[in-house]
Amino acid sequence: MSFAETSLLGAIAGFTIFLGLPFGRIERLGTRTRVGLAFFAVGILAFIFVDVMEHAVAIVEGAVDGFKDGSESLWPSIGLAAILAAGFAIGLAGIATVERRLRRSGSQLPPMAGAAVDVLPGDVIARDLDPARARALRTGMTIAVAIGLHNFAEGLAIGVSASSGEIALATVLIIGFALHNATEGFGIVGPLGDVRPSWRWLLGAGLVGGAPTFLGAMLGYSVTSEGLELAFYALAGGAILYVVGEIWTGMRRYGHRELGLWLLSAGFFVGVATDLVVAYGGG
Repeated sequence: MSFAETSLLGAIAGFTIFLGLPFGRIERLGTRTRVGLAFFAVGILAFIFVDVMEHAVAIVEGAVDGFKDGSESLWPSIGLAAILAAGFAIGLAGIATVERRLRRSGSQLPPMAGAAVDVLPGDVIARDLDPARARALRTGMTIAVAIGLHNFAEGLAIGVSASSGEIALATVLIIGFALHNATEGFGIVGPLGDVRPSWRWLLGAGLVGGAPTFLGAMLGYSVTSEGLELAFYALAGGAILYVVGEIWTGMRRYGHRELGLWLLSAGFFVGVATDLVVAYGGG
């Protein structure tokens, strides 16, 4: 498979994320429905977190196995473990720090604040509505960034497989990641609640989340680096865990706990189901 073919198929795998993004434009959904959709998105993100960390830990364990059988020194294991720890911390605590600095002063409502806006006095609505919308969109874009980091590592796997001549594996990886990324678009817009993003915002979120698959495929075709792959997995894992906590905190106050947990389970299973295609191909 040539570099051009690999890049093209990597782009197709990444940009299927746009299939789920238009759901963010749907209007007139009740609070119960929006809570359910948000928790469905949390289920998808929870699976991505498990998948990301499994790949990250496997890279470190591979180095430890090399030290155990005497084929490598201890230093690669220490270095990879340090990359995992630092990347995860930056993805989790680093994003929290940036988020705190970006917040505007004053009271803010959670992403689904619009569901209760009509019971507030007019002056409170005027003060809080824009910050609530801004916070919801920041959360959605943070999810897109985390997914983008994850997809860059997936793109690396596609590029490495193609460059090594494993055409069948690369093809199955592309198909599997394309199906998987189609659900990730919904993971971005699900937690927005009743905030209706613009088409321009959806385009930006799609590029942030999907383009890294294309870029990773191109880089992976030319360069093989476990450290680079691990760094992106670690950053993605920390960022995803952060946004899962944010969504959970923002949504649980609206009730419908049992419905949310059922749909969270359904979202997790959807993630597993799409990943089985990749597992079937040995990816």
